[in-house]
Amino acid sequence: MKRHLLTIGGGLAGIALTVALLVTGASVIQGQQSADVPDFAMETPDLADVPDLSGDGMNAAEGGTDEIMPVNPASGIPDPQAVRDIAPEKFALPQDVTAQPLERIEPRTPLSQPVARPEPVPSVLRHPIALSAGLIQFGDRLLQLDGIEPEKADRICGETGKTWPCGVVAKTAFRNFLRARALLCTVPKNGWQGTLTATCSINDTDPAAWLAENGWANAPAGSPLAGKVASARQSRLGFFGDDPRDLSTAPPLPDDMQLPGDADPSIDMTDQDL
Repeated sequence: MKRHLLTIGGGLAGIALTVALLVTGASVIQGQQSADVPDFAMETPDLADVPDLSGDGMNAAEGGTDEIMPVNPASGIPDPQAVRDIAPEKFALPQDVTAQPLERIEPRTPLSQPVARPEPVPSVLRHPIALSAGLIQFGDRLLQLDGIEPEKADRICGETGKTWPCGVVAKTAFRNFLRARALLCTVPKNGWQGTLTATCSINDTDPAAWLAENGWANAPAGSPLAGKVASARQSRLGFFGDDPRDLSTAPPLPDDMQLPGDADPSIDMTDQDL
């Protein structure tokens, strides 16, 4: 019994000693910090030293207004008109720059010489193939006649229910006009690639003018062929008229030619077993 009491008493004494040591250490640390920090005295400013911001003494010469007037840097006199522009594109520039009028200067000389275009020369182009009214193929090169608008071979004309393939008819008419004849065209000296717009002639006849006169072309604004196109439109020719093909009469079939499904009238089919 005594042994247990001694054990408990020893534990309590150890706890009390630890607490005493902690309290003593905290007191010593606080005393050192207080000794290192000097004492500062808070000074209160005198009201007599504070400037008067009410506007009576500061702007008395300007009539007691709170507005600060800008000063002209040249004369040193307040200038009410000298207000600096605070636009974003001008704010970073000094006032003496933004106040001056703009002056146009001559453009600088180019760093390199412009590439000269090849000089066009008259050339004979053979074996033309009409792809549409005004568009001609020469091998792997294409030429669009100048003065008229490009047309498509699949163009459809007419009203609903009475349409006709005017693009194909125009291409056929243009092919009959060319008849594989050579054209004299103004093209670049060293040839061209892709599609070229140029003027041509066939035996002193302008193919673009022929298309415009017969209504197989439209003229852009300012074209010299606009008058011919207007006349063709008024006369209802080409694209501006009806289908010029005569489809009412078809060539008769030969007597010995029968269509699939037609029966021979000389054969009696009533007695045959089907």
